[in-house]
Amino acid sequence: MGDLMYPDPLDEYPIHQVPLSMARTETSDRNFYDRYYFNAHDRTGRVYFVSGFGVYPNLGVVDAFATAIRGTDQRAVRFSDALDTRYRDQVGGYRIEVIEPLERLRLVGEHPDLSFDLTWQGSFRAVLEDRHLLMGGRRPNLDASRFAQLGSWEGTLSVDGEDFAVDPVVWMGSRDRSWGIRPSGEPDPLERTAELRPDGFWWVYCPLRFDDFAIVLIAQEDGDGFRSLNYAVRVDRDGAVEQLGWPRFEIVYKPGTREMSSVRIHLTDRRGEQTVIDLEPKTFLTLQIGAGYGSDPEWSHGRWMGRDWSLSSRYDTAAPEFDQRKTNGVVEYVVHARCGDAVGSGMFEHRVAGRHTPSGFDSPTAMAR
Repeated sequence: MGDLMYPDPLDEYPIHQVPLSMARTETSDRNFYDRYYFNAHDRTGRVYFVSGFGVYPNLGVVDAFATAIRGTDQRAVRFSDALDTRYRDQVGGYRIEVIEPLERLRLVGEHPDLSFDLTWQGSFRAVLEDRHLLMGGRRPNLDASRFAQLGSWEGTLSVDGEDFAVDPVVWMGSRDRSWGIRPSGEPDPLERTAELRPDGFWWVYCPLRFDDFAIVLIAQEDGDGFRSLNYAVRVDRDGAVEQLGWPRFEIVYKPGTREMSSVRIHLTDRRGEQTVIDLEPKTFLTLQIGAGYGSDPEWSHGRWMGRDWSLSSRYDTAAPEFDQRKTNGVVEYVVHARCGDAVGSGMFEHRVAGRHTPSGFDSPTAMAR
């Protein structure tokens, strides 16, 4: 029986939802995951830091990544190991300490090339987003829940010998926690589902912070522009949440690319009043380079790399070898935001893979004119 003879440390707490030990999940789907995501920036685009930690109970794997980009110079470190218990948020030289749930966390990374000791303080109440479903033919490719939060960071960050003092007055960011089903570890065999895969995918995830309020926007569309996920809320300082209808995005792409050069977002509250937000990019990072998302060939989330594995890599993201990943990958832009008289900052995460006719991409290879 091995480990199944013993309870998991989490079984000590009254948090169960099904009659199973916390060492097991209610579903036997190999792609079940549970993940943290964080980003941090000083609003200028000088440096952008992204990190994540995930557990994959049905694969028996725990892993983490941290990456920082300065200009086109990007450093990434990754850690992976066998999953012992979900009680400890730690793998290799990476750990997360939950100081106060939904409010305050500590993120620590120990590696000669990229190290950090950062404390997160939520500035606004965390919001639970709508359930995220993405079909891959007849089977969900992604079926997950997630909450998001805007906040600030304090501590230290060191990238290839360059030290940054992280002042919470300056350093902002967002984080999320998600769990459910998404592609993890080695890819599932496509078989007939290869014929059923959509020919286009368009995605926006946009958490923005202003002095008195935060905005969280999500939109997911297929190649024809049919929107299968729509979420738009304003979160005030007192925690009040207001829905903002059906966001309309005017995205200007740089000619010959799918790289965003500006965005105007139109929102409508329940009284019919209009809100316009303008975004200007300061820097960007592609999650398929060094962060383990999608087609990253070095490492991907949940993949078994062996015990006590780690890898550090440095990239010149301007190199031609990364063009395809930047074109079809998930790109995160640090943005300057303006909403009427309010000035803020945040992240605009965007992907256009394959065809998206409303954007003028009539084929998988089409670029902006």
